[in-house]
Amino acid sequence: MTASARIRHVNVARATALDIQGQRVLTAIGKQPVQGAVAVAPLGLAGDEQADLTVHGGLAKAVYAYPAEHLPFWQTVRAQARVAAHDDPVPPGLLGENLTIEGLTEDRLWIGDRLRLPDCELVVSEPRQPCFKFNAAMGFAQAAKLMAQSGYCGAYLAVLHPGTLRAGDAIELRPGPREVNLRELFRSRMGRKAPD
Repeated sequence: MTASARIRHVNVARATALDIQGQRVLTAIGKQPVQGAVAVAPLGLAGDEQADLTVHGGLAKAVYAYPAEHLPFWQTVRAQARVAAHDDPVPPGLLGENLTIEGLTEDRLWIGDRLRLPDCELVVSEPRQPCFKFNAAMGFAQAAKLMAQSGYCGAYLAVLHPGTLRAGDAIELRPGPREVNLRELFRSRMGRKAPD
């Protein structure tokens, strides 16, 4: 059991149209934190949407979790890119994450690991791959490249047992087969395909 792992924020968004790189695109990347219990079903969180189901959502990518441990890195690079002040924290949900978590970084997660919460259970399915919408959300064109270089990708999760979750919930890590590490899989995939 990982006693220190927990959900810091639960974030959701509805898809909206934005102008990105001269195109009008539908996106739900800019998620906002919500209070209280949020229902989680096989296709994701109540009140949340994914705009492009070819790359986000579905049974294997129902929930996206991102480690809070990486937020100081993004705060620094956003300040260096002059899209935020040095003391502006990265708001929860900015990276498109449904769950801002702490205590479980990518190097500690393997495909098939289970995350037991008080009222539901999720399973690590794959790493997130950044796209041009991530660059737009972060405010600078090199964000996807920096995610690829850093390995700070976060984890897509499938819903093994539906229920509810909330900010503050403890996360118990139950190891899966431990054959494929999340960060190693991400780096392998990003080595084959450059981010947009």
